[in-house]
Amino acid sequence: MYLAIAEQILMLAGIVVFLVSLGMYVVRSGDFKSVLVFWQATISFSKREFIINRAGLSMMVAAVLIRFYIYFMA
Repeated sequence: MYLAIAEQILMLAGIVVFLVSLGMYVVRSGDFKSVLVFWQATISFSKREFIINRAGLSMMVAAVLIRFYIYFMA
């Protein structure tokens, strides 16, 4: 049961952290279009934004891995 709660918390926190990194980029660069067309890879994060972005993505991946563990192993 605690893993299910941890999974939800990780996913929500990861989404928030990811969106914060995108917000930091938009505030710094003023380039909102790059965020909207993310498949074109035009975003050039600063080092801090990149680390925050990857932390958010890592949290979301961890949540998905916990979900797979709960589904297949429990």
